Amino acid sequence: MSERGQPSYQEVNDAVLPTMTTFTWRYWTALSISVTVMIFGFFAPWWYQLFVGVGAAGMSRAAYWGTYLGNFIFWIGLSHSGTLLSAVLHITQSDWRKSIYRSAEAMTLFSLITAAFYVMVHLGRLWFVHWTVPIPNVMGLWPNFRSPLMFDVMAITTYLTASSIFIYMGSVPDFATVRDNATGLRRKIYAIMCFGWRGTDREWHRLGWAYTFFAVLVIPLAVSVHSIVSWDFALSIVPGLHHTIFAPYFVCGAIFSGTAGIVTVMYFLRKYFHFERYITEKHFNNLGKLLLLLSLIWSYINMLELFTGWFSGSSFEIEALRFKLFGFYAPLFWEMIAFCAFLPLVLFSEKIRTNFRLMLWISIAINIGMFTERFLIVATTQPRKFLPDAFSFYMPSLVEIAITIGSFAVFTTLFLVFVKVFPSMSMYEVKETLNLPTRKGART
Repeated sequence: MSERGQPSYQEVNDAVLPTMTTFTWRYWTALSISVTVMIFGFFAPWWYQLFVGVGAAGMSRAAYWGTYLGNFIFWIGLSHSGTLLSAVLHITQSDWRKSIYRSAEAMTLFSLITAAFYVMVHLGRLWFVHWTVPIPNVMGLWPNFRSPLMFDVMAITTYLTASSIFIYMGSVPDFATVRDNATGLRRKIYAIMCFGWRGTDREWHRLGWAYTFFAVLVIPLAVSVHSIVSWDFALSIVPGLHHTIFAPYFVCGAIFSGTAGIVTVMYFLRKYFHFERYITEKHFNNLGKLLLLLSLIWSYINMLELFTGWFSGSSFEIEALRFKLFGFYAPLFWEMIAFCAFLPLVLFSEKIRTNFRLMLWISIAINIGMFTERFLIVATTQPRKFLPDAFSFYMPSLVEIAITIGSFAVFTTLFLVFVKVFPSMSMYEVKETLNLPTRKGART
């Protein structure tokens, strides 16, 4: 459990509660930087685009899906491993999840929120966003439920709702712990947030039943969400996109990038929140094994996609492959292969899997590669459709680049606020892994 022996129940509280009440200069610096970048890197360029039109982006008639959709896929993918991994490990009763799942679920929630922002950014005319909701409107217009884009709206809304309930429900006993250790206004706020939790047998029984129910519900929901996102592309007839392998390809890539994101978040929590006794080599070792497995599956699916495109004999598919592998964006493609297929092979070594700093850099490199993959999906297919006289290049504009950078600041800001409102580690579940406390002087 720990690098310095098993902690007591009180030591668990003393490790987590100060992270919610102590505001260091590092925290204020990080929050100030992230808020500044969010305002001037995301919302200001978005307002400019709303004012002058979507022409501020680099999209054109040849490439009408740009970085906005690529980033949308990336953030949806990043959201998958948190809740999904937590649900799977809860059902399999894996105790090592209990000290990391709360922050992993928060990563899911905030990635989904960031992805939802991109839907509105890509929409252009934000004031028509209500047309995607199946409610009567003054135009008498109803959404086309046969459209894959409507699938996205319904899937993301459902997944966001389920993930929010999942993380909040699992936090109720910890809110009661904060209530019991707080004073003044904070005590009153957490008394409301914990719904009067008293810790009776009936409450624990109902919480366990409800949490398991949502864990079972979330697993197929998470898989279906990214499968639906893949259909946005696979249901088209554009060469390079019209592949039946896209659903498992997207789901595997989502879990891959999400697991790498968990490793990154766990490193910073361990280092700056001093969770060394709770986030140990065992966690990084297990996550490293999972990254290795996902990398091998992802590499296999990539080879399968390239082979089926070549084996089809279609001149359109072969041209799309040639442009992806040897065209203008070829350096990005091979960077993606290096970071996501070859670099994770070093995780065969346990020494690397248990090296915290190396795991950090490997996880960041993997997500750089996965971000590149999402960009290449739109950048190498739409500008290369069927007729050579319609071929063009897609280059993101400064507005798109700024909004892309700003989206990471949106995620960071939400997470920095989260760690001061929610316990970033589940106190009651960590205590479940400890030996029962004994009275002083009693037999053990």
